[in-house]
Amino acid sequence: MKLTKIVETCLYVSDLDTACAFYEDLLGISPLSRVEDRHVFFRLESAMLLLFNPVATRLPDGELPPHGAQGPGHVAFQVPARALPAWRQRLAELGIPIESDWTWPSGAQSLYFRDPDDNSIEITVGATWMLPDA
Repeated sequence: MKLTKIVETCLYVSDLDTACAFYEDLLGISPLSRVEDRHVFFRLESAMLLLFNPVATRLPDGELPPHGAQGPGHVAFQVPARALPAWRQRLAELGIPIESDWTWPSGAQSLYFRDPDDNSIEITVGATWMLPDA
């Protein structure tokens, strides 16, 4: 029984309107789903980025188990290596400061920056983890 991929990841945000606008501008896409004061969902090819209001999702709703987190989270988005310079430019155009421009021992590069809720966001070429094929 082998797990094959992560289907969704979530970040918890204090202001859904601000977070939604930030990710719409950053990703250049509109949300797939939105429930006022609870969540905003974005589709990224075969995965989902979920933005949750942690107060609302900790309340039982009768269908799904309550969940939530406090404090900054982290998510990494993979891009082709040739696209990394364009992402540097895009972040500059959006006025988003790069916190770290990192080169991993593998030679892969990552850009780190923060969203309005202080979540750590990474744009990476994807070879940061040297994992054997299973």
